[in-house]
Amino acid sequence: MEPKKNPQLDVRRNSLLYFFVGMTLVLLMAYLALEWKTYHNNDSWDVSVLEVDEDLMEDATILKLKLPDPPKPKIKTPPKIEIADDEDDIEETFIEPNDVDQDTKVAAVEDVAVAEKDIPEEIPFILIENAPIFPGCENEKTEKDKRACFQSQMLKHIRKNFRYPEIAQEMGLQGRVSVIFTVQKDGSIGDVRLKGPHESLEEEAARIISKLPKLQPGKQRGTPVKVPYSIPITFKLN
Repeated sequence: MEPKKNPQLDVRRNSLLYFFVGMTLVLLMAYLALEWKTYHNNDSWDVSVLEVDEDLMEDATILKLKLPDPPKPKIKTPPKIEIADDEDDIEETFIEPNDVDQDTKVAAVEDVAVAEKDIPEEIPFILIENAPIFPGCENEKTEKDKRACFQSQMLKHIRKNFRYPEIAQEMGLQGRVSVIFTVQKDGSIGDVRLKGPHESLEEEAARIISKLPKLQPGKQRGTPVKVPYSIPITFKLN
């Protein structure tokens, strides 16, 4: 590139400097324009005066409504009062006081009725003194062994009589059926309640419980009572 004869007169000599100076001025003016704040003169305002156009005023129309007359009160005939003759004798009933004093006789001990044993009609299996006895558990010595034998025989009975319903197999139904039944005072099974995922499984659980043999009833203080018992029966497909 050939050097110019007069480099002092080159227009592009300080173009970069001029560009930065101009850009600085433009940014400064933009900043001042954004930060410029103006305030309204409130001296000419009077906020305490509210002007309402007269055309907006509405006249309230007075309406006269005629109300119906109140209902007339009903006159009731006074009851007929019969005055007894003076010759009739009026017998007054005397009420004797029943307060206890020093002259009151004390009942003999033999005359006092003694209440019978206050034993509930139904006691849960875990609270009964003598739990129901499953056939085959009569020879167990302790109460704890008899309860354990009852549980074992109950599980053995369920396994022996268990049969998976065909409709449940076809539908792929499985789950647990909660069974609650009551050993009655005579050792029979009653008040069977079931809750399971499907009716077919509940019916099978009821059939198993119906095949239970007659048990020896539970006793509380030597008196036969009803004993509710609960056990789950699980249906599971292999």
